[in-house]
Amino acid sequence: MSDQYAGLRARIEAAFADRSLLADAAHREAVIETIGLLDRGELRVATPPGGADDANDDDAGDWTVHVWVKQAVLLYFGVQQMETIEVGPYEYHDKIPLKRGLAEAGVRVVPPGVARHGAHLCRGVVLMPGYVNIGAWVGEGTMVDTWATVGSCAQIGAHVHLSGGVGIGGVLEPPGATPVIIEDGAFIGSRAIVVEGVRVGREAVLGANVVLTASTKIIDVTGDEPVFSTGYIPPRSVVIPGTRIKQFPAGEFGIPAALIIGHRNENTDKKVSLNAALRDHGVAV
Repeated sequence: MSDQYAGLRARIEAAFADRSLLADAAHREAVIETIGLLDRGELRVATPPGGADDANDDDAGDWTVHVWVKQAVLLYFGVQQMETIEVGPYEYHDKIPLKRGLAEAGVRVVPPGVARHGAHLCRGVVLMPGYVNIGAWVGEGTMVDTWATVGSCAQIGAHVHLSGGVGIGGVLEPPGATPVIIEDGAFIGSRAIVVEGVRVGREAVLGANVVLTASTKIIDVTGDEPVFSTGYIPPRSVVIPGTRIKQFPAGEFGIPAALIIGHRNENTDKKVSLNAALRDHGVAV
């Protein structure tokens, strides 16, 4: 993170260590300014390779998590007061304002879609009646379809499709925890759930109802033997829900797993590749 934010970072870290400092105007203003920078996309909670240079931040694979920025999000709830917010026929009662300036930002939000102040929506984003929480980043041209939710601090890449009812979890605490990351061009099928800091690689396809938690076994079944992993879907993977058998005191039972059954074709256009992946591998979306 550039030295231009060094003073801001120092005040945030001090206030997070000693909340009594929030009584001081300079520390409160540091929190408010940081959230404003998040809202405008000038700061991010986590940045991809080449997007950050602060060795003191936590490395999430090849992403960098900026702990002090997440601390500012947590502190923001402490400096804000409850207020009534009226938007046409809708009334809200909350501490966090709604996002403004959508037309100028080139963003489409369909009623009653909601993005909170402190979330950043890049140009060309379409937010159907879904929800984007504070600290989240949604990349250029991404679709957040009906009743999809993007949790606090989640990082969604460019030209991603979050289908209806998708649940992208928020990761606020502890501040050093990696947020959920969906990289560029990924397709997340209906009712899929991605939580607990899982990362989905670029142009991967998750079929309907895939559930990914930090402990969910991801099983690559494309070879002669299954290959097990957790927490990360490799780029261009095609994934469907599955089960694996686990022994409990009461007997053997199936628990959720995610199966990598193939990969998108490198030789076709992205949209054609997506359709081919769904057709060739029988993935329901």
